Formats: sequence, C-alpha cells, structure tokens
Amino acid sequence: MGPKLQKGGRLRPVDLAREHGLSTQAVRNYEEAGILPPAGRTAHGYRTYTPSHAQALRAFLALVPGHGHRTATSIMRAVNEGAAEEAFRLIDESHAQLLDDRRTLRAVESALRDLDPAAVAEPKAATASGAAPGRASGPRETFIGPLARRLGIRPATLRKWERAGLVHPRRDPRTGYRVYDEAAVRDARLAHQLRRGGYLLEQIAPLLAQVRAAGGLEPLEGTLRDWHGRLSARGRAMLAGAAELDAYLRRR
Repeated sequence: MGPKLQKGGRLRPVDLAREHGLSTQAVRNYEEAGILPPAGRTAHGYRTYTPSHAQALRAFLALVPGHGHRTATSIMRAVNEGAAEEAFRLIDESHAQLLDDRRTLRAVESALRDLDPAAVAEPKAATASGAAPGRASGPRETFIGPLARRLGIRPATLRKWERAGLVHPRRDPRTGYRVYDEAAVRDARLAHQLRRGGYLLEQIAPLLAQVRAAGGLEPLEGTLRDWHGRLSARGRAMLAGAAELDAYLRRR
C-alpha cells in the first residue's frame, strides 16, 4: 500500500519515508542527489511530494539490489533529467556485467572439472637442476611476465597472490626467477576467476588449499552453489527493478 495522500494530492517527506522504513532526512537526501525529482514547496517553504515522487523512490530502492547504489543513482538521475537513453544504457551495462559474471562462473566450473588429481598436489621442491622431480623443465612452465599477460593482470598482482598463499611458484636456482609449473598456473587461473567472481584473497586461499589437498571439485561445491544463488538473485532483482522503473516512466 502506498503513502496516504494529503489534500491536493500532496505527500509529505514522512509519508514517503514511512512506506520504506526510511528517515525523512534520507528522503531529502535522495531528492538532493537527483534520485527524486525536485519537490514542490508550500507557502511556508515545506517540501511537498506527489505520487510520482513516491514511485521514483520505489523504483530507486528496487534498482539498488540488482544494480548497486551508484548505478541505481545514475539511472534515476538520467531519467529525472529526461535522458532515458542514458538510463537504458546503464541498465544494459549491468546486464552485460551479469552475463560476464555468469561466463566467469562457468569458466571456474570448467577449470575445476578439468583438474587432474595428480596435478593438484602441492608442488614438490625443485631439484638441483631446477626442475620438479619427474617433470622436464620447459614447455609447460612459464615465468611471471608471460603468465601475467595471459591472465590480463600485472606481475605485481601475481606477487601479491604468492604472498597471500594463493600460488606457489618455484625459484630457478641459477637466476632466482619465479617459475610457474602446471599446478601454479592452474592456481593462478582459479585465483583470477574467483577474484572476478567477487571473492577476497583470504576467502580464496583456503579454497585453493582444499583443492590441492583433495584434488577435485568437491571442496568448492558449496562456494559454487552460493555463487549461482547470488547471480540468480541479482537477475531476479534486476527484473523487479525494471518493473518499478517502468511504472515510474509510465507515470512521468
């Protein structure tokens, strides 16, 4: 149920605030931020709102869960400034990001499905020749620069991940350079994909440690289910936000 209209179809800040459990100051702040169109004023200077303002507030609050506060604010500002095409562009960008996040999740699942149990064990210490036991040095090993370029990140990021325990490259005994074998490359790839999925370094480290120890998908199944759930919730929230925004556009 919407807020109760006063005489002349007017609404007070408190009427909008009560509907959503907000403070009247929050409503005024939303107006000043351009989320709500400018309010009318009484002869004594008090703000007055209309059902259109109430719908604008509903639209904004519905957009936030799917698009985030910053993008939802930009969408509402664009609409209130008469720049609907800009608002649609921002919405399209959010949907494109959600699609990209879904692709990232599929990539993580694919990478985990392809794990070779023999390859996920902790890397062994390098031999005197600089190669891991039972493995020839060369074709399947790489250095920090090429690996960083392959992942589209900076070498400094790989060094940070190493300090956090996410990747364990060995050191070439002659040059001191970091050498990433298959297991280290896989760990870097998974770390990169999980970071793109929104996980913090301190959350990723124990997951990768479990993968190395267990050699399979099982340790990450709970995380992947949660990730799927969060993406689905975002998609549903975008639908709810679109419905409320469409109602506001029709009212305008």
